[in-house]
Amino acid sequence: MTTPRDHLSELSNEEKASLTSGKDFWTLKAIDRIGVPSIMVTDGPHGLRKQAAESDHLGLGNSVPATCFPPASGLGSSFDPALAERVGVALGVESAIEDVAVILGPGINIKRSPLCGRNFEYVSEDPIVSGVIGAGLVKGIQSQGVGSSLKHFAANNQEFERMTASSDVDPRPLREIYLRGFERVVKDAQPWTVMCSYNKINGVYASQDPWLLTQVLRDEWGFDGLVVSDWGAVNDRVAALVAGLDLEMPGGDGAPDRAVALAADSDPAVASALDASAGRVLDLVGLAQASPAVAGPLDVEAHHALAREVAGRSIVLLRNEPVEGAPLLPLAPSATVALIGEFARTPRYQGGGSSHINPTRVDSALDALTAELGDHVAFAPGFAFDPAAPGQDALRDEAVALAASRDVAVVFLGLTDAEESEGFDREHIDLAAHQLALLDAVVAANPRTVVVLSNGAVVALPFADRVPAILEAWLLGQAGGSATVDVLLGAVNPSGRLAETIPHRIEDTPAFGNFPGSNGHVRYGEGILVGYRWYDARDIAVTFPFGHGLSYSAFSYGAVSAVVAASGDIEVTVPVTNTGSRDGREVVQVYVAPVASAVERAPRELKAFASVEIAAGATADVVLTVRREDLAYWDIRVDRFVVEGGAYRVEVGASSRDLRGSALVEVGGDTVVVPLTPESTLAAVFAHPIAGPMIASTFAAIQAQLGEGDGVLSGEAMEKMMGSFPIGRLPSFGWGLDRAGVDQLIAAANAPQG
Repeated sequence: MTTPRDHLSELSNEEKASLTSGKDFWTLKAIDRIGVPSIMVTDGPHGLRKQAAESDHLGLGNSVPATCFPPASGLGSSFDPALAERVGVALGVESAIEDVAVILGPGINIKRSPLCGRNFEYVSEDPIVSGVIGAGLVKGIQSQGVGSSLKHFAANNQEFERMTASSDVDPRPLREIYLRGFERVVKDAQPWTVMCSYNKINGVYASQDPWLLTQVLRDEWGFDGLVVSDWGAVNDRVAALVAGLDLEMPGGDGAPDRAVALAADSDPAVASALDASAGRVLDLVGLAQASPAVAGPLDVEAHHALAREVAGRSIVLLRNEPVEGAPLLPLAPSATVALIGEFARTPRYQGGGSSHINPTRVDSALDALTAELGDHVAFAPGFAFDPAAPGQDALRDEAVALAASRDVAVVFLGLTDAEESEGFDREHIDLAAHQLALLDAVVAANPRTVVVLSNGAVVALPFADRVPAILEAWLLGQAGGSATVDVLLGAVNPSGRLAETIPHRIEDTPAFGNFPGSNGHVRYGEGILVGYRWYDARDIAVTFPFGHGLSYSAFSYGAVSAVVAASGDIEVTVPVTNTGSRDGREVVQVYVAPVASAVERAPRELKAFASVEIAAGATADVVLTVRREDLAYWDIRVDRFVVEGGAYRVEVGASSRDLRGSALVEVGGDTVVVPLTPESTLAAVFAHPIAGPMIASTFAAIQAQLGEGDGVLSGEAMEKMMGSFPIGRLPSFGWGLDRAGVDQLIAAANAPQG
C-alpha cells in the first residue's frame, strides 16, 4: 500500500514548496494529481475550536459547539496525568468527529511571571509538572488518531512584543527550566507536530533557529514529526525552512512558496531541506488518512460530565479554618447561604483569545447551588464587572445586607476578560478595588465567609488571613459552576494543588525587574530560580506555596524509603494514611537536591508526584520514580546534562513547604572531563585526570617559591589565590612553565584517550 510520501519524488519544487504553507487559515494544500488531500488543523488546547465555513478571516470567531474543558491552569492543578489523558481522549474524539487532523495544543510554556496574559493556557511554573501533564494530554489526543501540536516552542513567556522580542536566556535555565518540559513530552509521547513560538531566543527567531528546531528537537531528542509555525511567526521563509521549520501557517499570497522553490532550484542545501519538509508534510497527511473514521454525533452529556469531573479535581482548597469549632467547608446542608458576586451568575470559564471555545452548554454556580439548596440560597451580584459602572455602592449595600441575614456568605471574586487575555500582559496581580471593598464589607457583616476565585493566573490575596475558607477555582470550563458547588457541598472532596506559587506581592516574584523587558529584549535574570525555586532559595514568605492544597480529609505520612535502582533512577516509597472520615485524594510530591553541589542549585526541586486515591482509614504504599536524567544540571563547560555524584536528599510531602519525611541516597555521578584552554585555572588543571599529575611538580614548586616570601600569601590563602590563576599566564611569572610547556600540557590533556 502506497503512502503520500511515496509520491515525493514525483513532485516539482513548486509543488513541494506548496505543501509547506497553508492553503488558508486552517487547512493545508492538496495535490490532486497524486491523490494528496487537504487536511485541517485547528485550535485547542482545552476544547475544539473549529470554525464554521462563514467564519472571519482572522480565525477568532464563530466556531462549532464543542466541550470546553478546564484550561491548563486548572487541569495542571489536578497533578494527575491520567486525568489529563482522559481529557486528551475526549479532545481527540471531538476532533475526529469534525474531521480535524491536528488540534493545536497542549501549551506547556513555563509560568515565569504571574503577569503573562496567557498563563491560563499553560500548566505550571515547574517543567516536570508541565511535561508530565502535557504528555498525558498528547497521549490521549493521539490515541484517537488525531495529532497534537506541542506549543509554543520555546521560551514564550509573555505577550508584550511576543512576535518580535528576544528572550535572552542563559544556557542553564534554558535547558533546565524552559526546554525540559518539551523534552519530556517529545520523548514520552511523540506528538505529531511541534509549534514554534513567535519570539526570538537569544536574538534568533524560533522559526529560523537551526539549533532549536534541528539540533535540539530532532538530533538530541529524536523528534520525527512536523514543525509548524505559530500563525504569522515566520520572518524569513527560506531561512526557516533550512533551520527545520516544515510548515508555515496560515496560507499567504504565494510569494513565500515561490521564494522557496526558486531557492531550491539553485541551492542544494535548500533543495535538501525542502525534500525533508515536504516529506514530513506528506507523512502527516498519511497519519491523518490512516486514522479510523469516527462517526458522530458527539455524546454531549458524557463529555460535559467529564468536564465537570475534571473541574472538580482542578479546584484547590487554599484555606478552611475552623469557625465555631468546625471548618466552614463543606457547607452544612441546613445552612442558609448568601451567594454573592457576579461571577456566580455570569461565570468566566475560559480565557480570551485563540483558545476561546463555543461551549455546548455552561453551568453557573447560582443555578447549580439553587438546584441543590432551593430557597436556602439567595443571590446578590455585589458588583458590576466594569469598575466604572454606576451603582456599585448600591450593589455592595444590597450584598452586605444579604450576608448579614444568612448563615454563610459565599463570595465569588475574580478577573474579567478585560484584565487577562491572550494578546497582552497584566500590569499587576491585584483584584479590582471594588471587589476587595465588597469582600471587606461582607466579612464585617458575616465572618462566616467563603471566597471562590475565578481567575486564569494567580492574584494577590490580602484577605488570606481574614477569610476562613478560600477556593482557588481558576477558569474551570463549561461545567465549572456545577463542579464548584460539588466542592462547596462536599459531593467532591477537593484534591487540587497549586501548580504555581501565590506570592504576597509582584515585587517578590522572580522575574520582577526583568519583565517584560524593553527595546526588543527581555533578560531572564533570575536564571534557574523560577517559581518556588526562587522563593525557597531566597527564603521569601509567600501567601500559599507551590504544591499546596487542602482536603476535607487529612493524611499522615510514614517513613520515607529511597533506593537507587539498577537503571540509576531513584525509587521512592512512602506509606500515606487517610486519617479523616472521608475518602479522598492526596498529591504526594517528591523534592530532590544534592547535599552539596559545585554549581548553583535550588534548595529542592520537584522530581516526581502522584495523585493517589485513599479510602478513609486506609493506608496506601505510594511508589514514585525519580528519573536519573531529571537529577542532572546543564554543565556549560561541556554543553550537556550532567548528574553530580554524591549524597542527595529526597524529601516527600504535601507541598514545597510542607515536607513530611526525607531520606538520603548516594548517586553515582557522570564522568566529566572538561577540555583545557589557556584560560583554565590552576585548580581546574590540577583536578584534571591527565593534566593534574603532569603539573603536580610544577604546582608544588610554585607553592614552595611563594612560601619563601614574607608569608602574606602562605598556606590556604595562597592556594585559593593560585587556584584561580589561568594556566596560560604562568609563563609571564617565570614559575617553571614556559609557553611551549603550557601548549604541550593542554594538548596532552585534550588528546583522545584510549
